[in-house]
Amino acid sequence: MENLPQIVGVLSDGIPETVIATLGGVLLTIVLSVGAGLLLLSSSRTVRGVTRVYVEGFRGTSEVVQLFWIYFVLPVLVGFQLVPLFAGIVVLGLNHGAYGAEIVRGAVRSVPRAQYEGAIALSLSPAQRMRRVILPQAFVEMLPPFNNLFIQLLKSSAILALITVPEVTRQAREVLIPNFGADILLIFGVTFVIYLVLAALITLLMRFLERVASARLGRRPSRAARAAARAAGPTGTEGVAV
Repeated sequence: MENLPQIVGVLSDGIPETVIATLGGVLLTIVLSVGAGLLLLSSSRTVRGVTRVYVEGFRGTSEVVQLFWIYFVLPVLVGFQLVPLFAGIVVLGLNHGAYGAEIVRGAVRSVPRAQYEGAIALSLSPAQRMRRVILPQAFVEMLPPFNNLFIQLLKSSAILALITVPEVTRQAREVLIPNFGADILLIFGVTFVIYLVLAALITLLMRFLERVASARLGRRPSRAARAAARAAGPTGTEGVAV
């Protein structure tokens, strides 16, 4: 325990990189999830087909391989090297955006048909129906599964250690283990706590958004949505020993 201050200090140096990667990945995930989720509902078979290729392509391949493609292979193809942190954010967003697209698609489809019919009766355009009637109701249903998805994204940020991003996991493995190897239990115990605290902060924020969104609609997220979110657990994104 005498090395605890040094261990905490070194791991704390990696927290900003982990937080930046997570926030950047979350923002990109939201954009891609909404965009791809709505495109999956398009009346155009071609649009749905192209979007499905993206969704299944990133859900069905290894996140680590995707990272290596973006960071190592892409520079060979286009002639320039991405900054490691930016490359990691891109991969996190693309991968989790594919999962999020299905969340958005399912949430929009869960809105009762009567709501569509009522919006049509009010002579709202398709864009107005989606923006003013459908999406506000679907948004409440999206939040519980997106909470899971964002926590999984946080945990997936550890793969950025593979491309030299000095986030928490790399600090533990590359800096602390060579110097404090005898304290490996303490090192990864503190690492565990850091990720747990960050995940708890995500959950607190998402639950706050749930309450706000539900209050604006005068209802709570459905039990089915919460049960599905709990049952889903990890999204299937691969972990990696780093």
